Amino acid sequence: MGKKRKPLPTEPVAADIESLSHDGRGVCHVEGKAVFVPGALPGEKVLFRYTRRARRHDEGVVEQVLTPAPERVAPRCAHFGVCGGCALQHMDPAAQVHLKQGLLAEALARIGKVEPLRWLPPLSGEPWGYRRKARLGVRFVAKKGRVLVGFRERGSAFVADLARCDVLRPEMGERLPALAALVESLSIRERVAQIEVAQGDGPTVLIFRVLDPPTETDRARLLAFAAETGLHVYLQPGGADSVAPLPGQAVRLSYRLPAHGVEIGFEPFDFTQVNLELNRLMVDQALELLDPQPDERVLDLFCGLGNFTLPIARRAAAVVGVEGDAGLVLRARRNAEQNGIGNVDFQQADLYGAPSAAAPWHQERFDKALLDPPRTGAREVLDALAATSVRRIVYVSCYPATLARDAAHLVHALGFRLVAAGAMDMFPHTAHLESMALLER
Repeated sequence: MGKKRKPLPTEPVAADIESLSHDGRGVCHVEGKAVFVPGALPGEKVLFRYTRRARRHDEGVVEQVLTPAPERVAPRCAHFGVCGGCALQHMDPAAQVHLKQGLLAEALARIGKVEPLRWLPPLSGEPWGYRRKARLGVRFVAKKGRVLVGFRERGSAFVADLARCDVLRPEMGERLPALAALVESLSIRERVAQIEVAQGDGPTVLIFRVLDPPTETDRARLLAFAAETGLHVYLQPGGADSVAPLPGQAVRLSYRLPAHGVEIGFEPFDFTQVNLELNRLMVDQALELLDPQPDERVLDLFCGLGNFTLPIARRAAAVVGVEGDAGLVLRARRNAEQNGIGNVDFQQADLYGAPSAAAPWHQERFDKALLDPPRTGAREVLDALAATSVRRIVYVSCYPATLARDAAHLVHALGFRLVAAGAMDMFPHTAHLESMALLER
């Protein structure tokens, strides 16, 4: 028989919160063992109750804040603490940005053994109503006799029962109950798995993931909702390539980068940044750091739809954008054409395997490069990148641990130095940390 688990202590425990974990939970130590406590902030003394014990660490929940931190604020959302969409609403937005800069510094020092020569001021914008892309869970709850639409509950697969969401754009965040009522009215209410939201500078698209085909009555109800709200309804019966608008619902999505005279068109299922205001600030900063000159050739790896490639092309002699997804490459080429940009070459290539002759970027010479990899980082391309003779790299990161790992390789093995780094608050009220670094030979 397995070892019986010790019962959880029933009495609350007083503890001093020392720091925040990478996912925004307070961290304290009781008898030398780490305890993760959501809703607690560094510098606070709290009473917490144990909710789980494991071999390496324990978990708890705040019963009472005995000594609040100066950064503590009242959460704006009534669902905070239950909904898993946000982790830091109890912390002043300016303090969140300061915290993220500190987390970046800690990751670079601890994982990469590197420190920038200078720190970039963190980028931040409006902390509410910023989110233009989201994946909302949908669940018909028989016990409640109704449908729920929203983010998942914290640490659970259940959908949170939300009346509104203040981080979504208002046209979406204030319509969650109406959306739930719409799904409830459908014959396939138990077969709608999720709703994806996609918005640029203009219209909003809702992609309903349907596990069974909707009836004609269902379709009529979806179209009536679209007509009433001005939102555009698409259906997704299978994979991403099955996404299609209902009749009369097709719309062109795009966003502008006004400082660079560029407009980026995209499909509802394409990757784009959720926070357009921050994306504009991010592109501006990346161009300032990269400083492309009229006689220079620039490489943009993990280029997507051309979010950085096309602004760079406005200032450089030539740009090569490399991306693994064939559909994104096609749409990037279309974006270049629609913006009248002819000095850019988009190549499709696997950036996680050995460089292939089919995408010749690694056989060319470049002056400068920009990297914007996914969470897994860019380790596989760094040696080939260094061999192109680039002397300056701007690295845009959505995960500080892989940025730190890759910066370590560039600095300690490939002869670069870390000139500058800074955090970007792309997702206010979450622990998600985006950052940017400048490296030079």
